[in-house]
Amino acid sequence: MTEDDDLGGGPSEVPALGEAVRDTARDLVGRVVGHKGPYLQVRPLGGGREWDADPRHVRTLSQDELLSALLAEVNARSRQRTR
Repeated sequence: MTEDDDLGGGPSEVPALGEAVRDTARDLVGRVVGHKGPYLQVRPLGGGREWDADPRHVRTLSQDELLSALLAEVNARSRQRTR
């Protein structure tokens, strides 16, 4: 049995703590804040409630994707302040 078999055929490399990721199952982005059992705990980039993510459905964001996600978060916060 290989390491990939243990993960159900998913990637063998789990994102590190603090790494920005996309949970493709939920179409959400956040930072890895922990590991619990077979899951990753991911918190939204702008803070908020964390969620459990299956590592098979999580991928690391590219620099461009991270910058885009951070800009979207800043824009969302600025719209909330103007209301």
